[in-house]
Amino acid sequence: MPELTSSSAERWNEADRLDALVQAGVLDTPPEQAFDDIVMLVKTICQTPIALVSLVDADRQWFKAKTGTDAQETPIETSVCALAIQGEGLFEIRDLAQDPRTAGMSLVRDDPHIRFYAGVPLVTAKGLPLGSLCAIDIKPRPEGLNQTQRIALEALARQTIAQIEINALFRQREVSLSASQGIGTWDWDLRRDRVVADERFARIYGVDPARAAAGAPISSFFTRVHPDDLPRLEQEIAHTIRTGDPFNTEYRLIREDGASQWLVAQGRPMLDIDGTAIRFPGVSFDVTERKSAEARANALLELSDRIRDIADTAEIAFIASEILGKTLGVSRAGYGTIDPVAETIEIERDWNAPGVKSLAGVLNFRDYGSYIETLKRGETVVIPDARLDQRTRDNAAALEAITARAFVNMPLTEQGGFVALVYLNNARTRQWSTAELGFMREVAERVRSATERRRAEQELAELNASLEAEVERRTADLMDMEEQLRQSQKMEAVGQLTGGLAHDFNNMLTGISGALEMIQIRIQQGRIGELERYATAARGAASRAAALTHRLLAFSRRQTLDPRPTDVNRLVAGMEEIVRRTVGPAIIVETVQAAGLWSTLVDQNQLENALLNLVINARDAMPDGGRITIETANKWLDTRAARERDLAEGQYLSLCVSDTGCGMTPEVQARAFDPFFTTKPLGEGTGLGLSMIYGFVRQSGGQARVYSEPGQGTTMCLYFPRFYGEAERDEDTHSSQGMPRMEGNQTVLVVDDEPTIRMLIGEVLEEMGCATIEAADGATALQLLQSDARIDLLVTDIGLPGPMNGRQVADAARALRPDLGVLIITGYAENAVVGNGPLEPGMELVTKPFAMETFGARVRDMLAR
Repeated sequence: MPELTSSSAERWNEADRLDALVQAGVLDTPPEQAFDDIVMLVKTICQTPIALVSLVDADRQWFKAKTGTDAQETPIETSVCALAIQGEGLFEIRDLAQDPRTAGMSLVRDDPHIRFYAGVPLVTAKGLPLGSLCAIDIKPRPEGLNQTQRIALEALARQTIAQIEINALFRQREVSLSASQGIGTWDWDLRRDRVVADERFARIYGVDPARAAAGAPISSFFTRVHPDDLPRLEQEIAHTIRTGDPFNTEYRLIREDGASQWLVAQGRPMLDIDGTAIRFPGVSFDVTERKSAEARANALLELSDRIRDIADTAEIAFIASEILGKTLGVSRAGYGTIDPVAETIEIERDWNAPGVKSLAGVLNFRDYGSYIETLKRGETVVIPDARLDQRTRDNAAALEAITARAFVNMPLTEQGGFVALVYLNNARTRQWSTAELGFMREVAERVRSATERRRAEQELAELNASLEAEVERRTADLMDMEEQLRQSQKMEAVGQLTGGLAHDFNNMLTGISGALEMIQIRIQQGRIGELERYATAARGAASRAAALTHRLLAFSRRQTLDPRPTDVNRLVAGMEEIVRRTVGPAIIVETVQAAGLWSTLVDQNQLENALLNLVINARDAMPDGGRITIETANKWLDTRAARERDLAEGQYLSLCVSDTGCGMTPEVQARAFDPFFTTKPLGEGTGLGLSMIYGFVRQSGGQARVYSEPGQGTTMCLYFPRFYGEAERDEDTHSSQGMPRMEGNQTVLVVDDEPTIRMLIGEVLEEMGCATIEAADGATALQLLQSDARIDLLVTDIGLPGPMNGRQVADAARALRPDLGVLIITGYAENAVVGNGPLEPGMELVTKPFAMETFGARVRDMLAR
């Protein structure tokens, strides 16, 4: 074969081209009238003595059709077509004897002494040339082909390759045709609008086979096309006829029983000289099984998505019925509860196809046949035709009256009892496949699992509602729920936590109430000298209760923080003495503080608690003594380092606590920050400490990480974002001897819905020499703010009754009086209102419960500005 040019080598590979020629199945085949007609047209139009459909093999060129020569093939060495296929479009040599590429060829030099060649490559849809359609003359043609001849030759070349590919398509499909039911071929004469089809094709489309064999209009084959698919099918057919592009589409037919049948149709139109489609042959084959399997798989995904967040079990059942009915194309689908004694089914809501009436209500099985006995045995009842089944033929009319000539009843059992039923009804006879029944069973199982889960969740919610009233009973019920929900360890920890909280709070409340009772008794006795001792005891118990509340909020990561610019080195130094006392003399404590440590914005009290908690954990890991190192450092995290710590890239400071204790296994490290997880013995820890630290650090914009090896010790590191500013200096100027007295006659507006708190705050302010205006809700406060009353400071609780919360009151106050100071007080997690970041200038926060001295000092500072 002549050497490939670089351009042709880039377009296709010779091995691929030869493989495509073999796959076409056209080499060494008998003559065909369609190809013979084409070469006769070429000879006539181009006015040449010779015309060929030449296929270029590895060592020869073989003529599928020829006129003007008796040769069937020639060696590749003398093939001008082998040159033609290397180019694109029309290839023309006007004098073969003068062209150096062809002058030495035997067909040029010897008989038949060809001198002129014009050929168009026969290129497949994949761009691989199989040969050429050529016109050959024994005389040179200096003028070449005229424009009309060129256009005709190119059009006939397209017709030739289309015929080759269609023939190949028919041959490839023949194997499938012989092995598959419901597959057929067609040939559509577009000019006469006559479709000639084989018997299989005709029966699929509901056309009489004799009529299809003689030729019927294309509209005859559209009567069974699904109405939703027909417009698209007609558009795709029109596009193929207009452009000559290959035709490949999928659509549905409606079978006699009303079920859908999926077909794939493939073909390619044949064009005349001017490019107009004149014939449209092709094949159709059944892909219903594949499409049905895809539809069932997609339906199961849809079912999972739609019922995931639905709590109403009746709604879950209806969604499943709808998906069942639409996927399987039946008349009705539904769920019902069964009374096996009365032999009735109660249907709350079912899915029905358009025009089909609901069966909602109570039905008696015996009114429709004797198959109830089969259902009681837990067996599925499958009826393709109620008129033919011996269990239903006497009641077939009643079944047809409810659109159930064919039906499936699938029993659902619980604890061995027949309690519910999922059913499918169809107005026409229908054969129910094994795949359809399996799909129905899968849907039923998913619905049963979802409803049981919702039922369990509802029971759990009811148990949670009675938590405060009956802690012990709730714990026992939660243990029962653990087995149903497979979360026994987590629920056991919840039970332990609530029991511990009840115990701790009862102790604290006993201390508070007992101390107050003794104060009242001593006052009645006139023994006022002992009051301070009881007041101190009550305040201590209240402080412990407040600390426990903050620990719980930290665990839930919803505590109200009071972040301030903080020098962590100064904080660590201030805690060094208490740390040493906490760990005891057997453990050496070492601090390593980085010079020039950056500041961070953090709640100082919470950071102190976190550090002390980490130190205690380190102490517990070294029962025989060891070393604890507290280290601070500046960290600049690049993209990789930040990603490893689940942080944004930037500057951070770290606070790490290291010990030389027993260390952790990788499994323990992975769960170190999980709520309720602890390695301590039962009763010595709830597994909340590290979780609360993690919640606080994450709420502060940072991250907590653990590094440990068994036997080598553990390092716990807390990372906090750098604060670009100076840390606050510690100032303890507030006296503990009474309230700070104010100069002047300032007025404070106090907004709180709790009268006791308003009373206490009012007395504190009165003690300080301030006038007080009180409001129990936001609306009243807003009226006062809009008045001419003098107000020097606004003190407001966040949680207020009515339409305005405390933050909205504060915002309204700042809008009405821009320079007004605002002190926000809150007793629970209000981050959604207050936020975790710094408050606006002139606004501060104090968390309940607070010492009145602390409150007074904060008021004094704000009024003094």
